[in-house]
Amino acid sequence: MALFVVRRDSVLDTGEAWRRLTVWERHADVVPLTRITVVEAAGDGVGTVFVARSGVGALAFDDPMEVAVWRPPLGEQAGFCRLVKRGSFVTGWAEIEVRPGAGGGSRVVWREELRVWGVPRIIDPLVGWVARRVFGRAVRRLLARP
Repeated sequence: MALFVVRRDSVLDTGEAWRRLTVWERHADVVPLTRITVVEAAGDGVGTVFVARSGVGALAFDDPMEVAVWRPPLGEQAGFCRLVKRGSFVTGWAEIEVRPGAGGGSRVVWREELRVWGVPRIIDPLVGWVARRVFGRAVRRLLARP
């Protein structure tokens, strides 16, 4: 599995940064060739299931995810969300942490471990490098969009 970490500092307070990162449909605005559909919404976050469909035509695949942990930020306490990838093509997990940062802003840490079916493990470092770039750009763009 490829493990990668993205860290971003933001001028946004933790609540707003959390909101921008966890409205799942917004991710489709910043990840190329991707649509997001929430198929089961849970009021407190845990149990929410959504599907990211990425690609074009026959080269598209579904990446279903379920929210396993949901702790929004509260005061000085960091927010934390863990997603479990439930697909057959991409498996693994992702964690989003939003903590207070300097000057009233926030610090975002996105950790993800993923495995792509059919991709040899020897390629994991390349998969991690590409994923870190793609998700780093997505986090930056999500934080920049109201």
